Order: sequence, then C-alpha cells, then structure tokens
Amino acid sequence: MTAIDSNPVSPEGALPARKRRLLLGATAASAALLGVGAAWLRNPVAAVAPAQTPVDGLWSMQWDTPQGGKLAMQALQGKPLLLNFWATWCAPCVEELPLINDFYRQNKSNGWQVLGLAIDKLAAVQTFLQKKPLDFPVGMAGLGGADLVRGLGNAAGGLPFSVVFDANGAVVYRKMGRLHADDLTKLLSLK
Repeated sequence: MTAIDSNPVSPEGALPARKRRLLLGATAASAALLGVGAAWLRNPVAAVAPAQTPVDGLWSMQWDTPQGGKLAMQALQGKPLLLNFWATWCAPCVEELPLINDFYRQNKSNGWQVLGLAIDKLAAVQTFLQKKPLDFPVGMAGLGGADLVRGLGNAAGGLPFSVVFDANGAVVYRKMGRLHADDLTKLLSLK
C-alpha cells in the first residue's frame, strides 16, 4: 500500500498548491486592508456620519474637571467652540494637543473657545496635565463620553474626535482623527 501525499508539490522548488492558495489569499487580504487604510488617510471624515442634530441636552451637560471643579457646557454658548475628545492612552490625541493648545492661545482673543473632554480615568489625566499643562479647559467625560461622541456623529466612536460649533451652537465641522495645522486654519473661516 502506498501513501498518498495530501500536499503534492508542483515542479521542483514550487510551493505546494494549498500553501500557494493561502499565500495568495493573505496577499489579497493585505492589499484590501492597505486600500481601505489609504482611503481613510485621504479622507478620515468619511467615518463620521453626516450632519445631524447634536445630542439632546448637550448644552445642559456639566463635567468634572481634573482639578475638582465643575465645567458647564452652558457657559460656553454664544462663541465658536472647538470640542475635542481625547485620552492619554491615544497617541494621535496626545500628538495633537500642543497644536490645539497653540490654536487656543492664538485665537481666544478673537472669541474662540476650546474644550477638551477626556475619555479617560481621572488619575491618568491629572498626571498627564501635570507634565503637559493645557491652557484650555478640560472636562472628564469618562466612558460616558463614548456615547456622546457617537451622538455627535462619530459612529465608530474613535479618538481623537473634534466637533466645532458656531456661535449659535450649530455643528459646522467634524473630524475623526488627528487635527493638523491646515484643519485648524480652516476653522477660522467657520466662525
């Protein structure tokens, strides 16, 4: 009785047919993932739902601050507001914070406001802010902030996520992903 080779080899040095199919499948899957990633990098806003009404009661919400105070959204009405959702464990969030801080410093005298809502643990945010203080206010959204992010149009719930409200409280800009200098320059025309 002869044994049947369940994994026949093609001509000398060629991969067995089964391994060849697996390699081709893995290559095709990798190419598809690279294509999706490249498309997202070209247009990261695509992951954000179209304009919709902001979360009910947004302007009546209140946040604890890392310093132990309270921060009311109502106090931020009437002027343009860049609302940025971030976390200490999110590398793109941490990378964009100095840029957002510079934007705030340069434009607060022109009526711009910035609020960072941390979707994180209090101790982590306090430690981060001791090392890298921010000039704009920070509120503690905690895990409930993920629901707010989704309610503001970020169906995926990813971070960082930024929303801009005009002086009337209407959403005029959203971006999932790291903000860049050109994004912040565009905001100045949305006021």
